[in-house]
Amino acid sequence: MKQQLRPVGIIGTGKYVPEQILTNSDLEKMVETNDEWIVSRTGIRERHIAAPHEATSDLAYEAALKALDSAGMKAEDLELIIVATVTPDSTVPSTACILQDKLGAKGAAAFDLSAACSGFVYSLATATGFIQTGMYNNALVIGADTLSRITDYTDRNTCVLFGDGAGAVIIGEVPEGRGFQSFDLGAEGSGGSLLNIEAGGSRLPASHQTIEDKKHFLYMNGREVFKFAVRVMGTATERVLTKAGLGKENIDLFVPHQANVRIIQSAMQRLDLPPEKCVINVDKYANTSAASIPLALVEAAEEGRIKEGDTLLMVGFGGGLTWGASVLIW
Repeated sequence: MKQQLRPVGIIGTGKYVPEQILTNSDLEKMVETNDEWIVSRTGIRERHIAAPHEATSDLAYEAALKALDSAGMKAEDLELIIVATVTPDSTVPSTACILQDKLGAKGAAAFDLSAACSGFVYSLATATGFIQTGMYNNALVIGADTLSRITDYTDRNTCVLFGDGAGAVIIGEVPEGRGFQSFDLGAEGSGGSLLNIEAGGSRLPASHQTIEDKKHFLYMNGREVFKFAVRVMGTATERVLTKAGLGKENIDLFVPHQANVRIIQSAMQRLDLPPEKCVINVDKYANTSAASIPLALVEAAEEGRIKEGDTLLMVGFGGGLTWGASVLIW
């Protein structure tokens, strides 16, 4: 007899961005660039930068507190914590374990998930599976990154693109007919060299030479990643809608990864979506990797742009190369 899966959805939300803001005009004083060039090519006007004392777990902690409050839960009620990040506080312990301790969520299992900018959707899919089958009743899922720590601020091609932040959701059982309807996850590992950090792992451990050669900073082949993004944003969106038994006309709100406004606009055209059905906040936060989609989602919820019964489509792409999409009925 086939097991009946529980309907799982979002029951609490929260976000946090650091106080310091780095504008395009600030960057003009650091590298050879200008506001007009950055805005016309990316849509980015400013980004938030973590303070020297702030690590990824600190950003995640602030977002988690707000999500718990939104859900009317206490930290000790949590059963699972997943942190999607490519900028963990340390290799060991995981940022999720550090966060578990900060929150006092002693009863929760905790681990990190690394899928770059697709990490939040990957984490939602993972946590949803645990709850659907009854292994856990709830989960705290966070996308958090401090990309400023892996950005080379002498490289004009990448330093304008990234920012820091965290977005958190609590997921649990919801009424029948609501919650996550489908997921589409994928990877194209052959493109791994297009967006990577070459040193710092077991292949190329940290050394004087790797530091001198700036191999601990994020490298991106912007042209190729752009082409990949435009392709997979469209195909993943179509597949995830088909899995949910829906069409693009059913989308009430489109929540894409906030990397580049031109990529988002390309996806909107493919879906025939008007501007009011899309969340765009890349101008304020830039690309925050795993935090990107939850920041956009939570901001839309806070602004009253999501109402009960709305059909949301989240989709992202990132290093790996990876992609992830999900349909959610709020």
